[in-house]
Amino acid sequence: MSAQPNPAPRGLAARGLRWLQALTGQDGLLPSAPRTVRIADAPLGEELARFIAVVPDGENRFPRARCGEVGLDEAWTLAQQVRGTMSEDQNQRPRALIALVDVTSQAYGRREELLGIHLAGAAAADAYASARLAGHPVIALLVGKAMSGGFLTHGYQANRILALDSPEVLVHAMSKESAARVTRRPVEALEDLGERIVPMAYDVRSFNRLGLVHRLIRGVNADAPGPADVERVRGELTAAVATARGAPRDLSSRLESDAARATRAASIEVRRRLAQAWDAV
Repeated sequence: MSAQPNPAPRGLAARGLRWLQALTGQDGLLPSAPRTVRIADAPLGEELARFIAVVPDGENRFPRARCGEVGLDEAWTLAQQVRGTMSEDQNQRPRALIALVDVTSQAYGRREELLGIHLAGAAAADAYASARLAGHPVIALLVGKAMSGGFLTHGYQANRILALDSPEVLVHAMSKESAARVTRRPVEALEDLGERIVPMAYDVRSFNRLGLVHRLIRGVNADAPGPADVERVRGELTAAVATARGAPRDLSSRLESDAARATRAASIEVRRRLAQAWDAV
């Protein structure tokens, strides 16, 4: 792995690369992987963690995956690298996996559909889930967009989700423009609905209200982190890894927080009734 950071791509969202460099001092380039997937091992607290980011590449061979999308190459590489970490850590303490998330979506395109973007994305999500269940603390740090299938493949299977409190940290199933086309509403109308209906909002504070965020990190410069910002975030990551190691490996914590009980009461009740019906069979 390279030890010298390279400048972030200009004109493209590159917070994932920026935070990878800030937290590890590396650019994470691998000799036999696409430039869009960066991997770096670095100390975190008293242990070594593996940091993973998906970053833009204006020269990507797949045009639909040039601006931070998770495409075919990215998803298969994520699956390969996560499962490779599991193999490397057999018979020793599983390393924490830190997913730095700034992904605009999965890559949409005819070639992607023909070549099985659904299989690639499923392989990446399954790898993260398998690592979590095998004892690797998986921590997602949302530093930018966490949109659509990109987030599902890279970050959403984490034991703990941390997020920077920044206006550019957005979380949703699809972009505002796509949602506007599907619902035949103007973007402004969707934004108004998001203010009244929490699950329809895009901002990270609304996502936090759903009980899905373990820690919302306030007062950090998300675009140009200084040394104090980096140390603050590193401390939060260290604490999240420690709590994940001592907690169940499933995702039940997302329904147990005070925020989840208040905002997702109906979902919790539906799950309770389904479990009750299942156990009664």
